[in-house]
Amino acid sequence: MHLSVHRTADRPSTTYDGVVSRHSFSFGAHYDPANVGFGMLVCHNEDTLEPRKGYDEHPHRELEIVTWVLEGELHHRDSSGSASVTTPGTVQVLGAGSGVVHAEHAGPGRTRFVQMWVRPDEPGLPPRYLQEEAPLDAADSTGWLTVPGIRSSRAALHATRLFPERPLLLPSAPFVHLFVCRGAISVEGGSVESGEVLSEGDALRVSDCDGLMASGDAELLAWAMQ
Repeated sequence: MHLSVHRTADRPSTTYDGVVSRHSFSFGAHYDPANVGFGMLVCHNEDTLEPRKGYDEHPHRELEIVTWVLEGELHHRDSSGSASVTTPGTVQVLGAGSGVVHAEHAGPGRTRFVQMWVRPDEPGLPPRYLQEEAPLDAADSTGWLTVPGIRSSRAALHATRLFPERPLLLPSAPFVHLFVCRGAISVEGGSVESGEVLSEGDALRVSDCDGLMASGDAELLAWAMQ
């Protein structure tokens, strides 16, 4: 098992006209050939939008675009005719497939969200948009809520609200990407001799993850991938 910690202060960012986007991987002008993705994950951005600011129409293809809203309202519209408002407690999945154009903007207040891209199982799928309820109190017996609607059998997104009295195991998988949306946690077990502390905005990348335990008070997102 191999672990690497990636601190929020070390992530490059893009800032313009009411938008701040912090990148976990190479993105836009911030290209690093040694950091173009992890497992099936090719983008993991944490964005903060000022009221009514955001992204005008732009195209995507051959991506599953998953958006987890932490604060405010994210207004979405796309060329398939879908239009919606995503708030905390719901998750948005846009399957770009063979090609789609979409736009995203904050509502009347400040909006913060995490947007993540993975590759679909098959190329050329028709575009598809889903918005699903994702209440963290609906976690299963593992303590994790599995986000529905992602068209990849090799990548699953899990979310949880972790409480101090309820530590839980990280998913076991060849590749696990753990992100602290808010709060702080300690990770230990497996080959970790002492607790590794991660704070809001920090990420942990684990290869051959098995037996790692997280404890603390935090909201977490974990990708389990082939």
